Amino acid sequence: RIWNLEKLFNMREGFTKSDDALPPRFSTPLPEGASRNRVAQIDVMLPEYYSLRGWDKEGIPSSKLLKELNIPQ
Repeated sequence: RIWNLEKLFNMREGFTKSDDALPPRFSTPLPEGASRNRVAQIDVMLPEYYSLRGWDKEGIPSSKLLKELNIPQ
């Protein structure tokens, strides 16, 4: 529930999909290990993250989800 309240607050304050970003360290290739030279692909991960949260493709919580969580719209 708190994730959705936080998202709604941020949207009210003008945040958009473009503000959903990872810290810079995630865009730096890893120097060693199984994921050596790989970086997080936010453009691939974000749609799945939104879907798992019950948000639309722009990162907006669905009306259905807000009703289920008893969050006024």
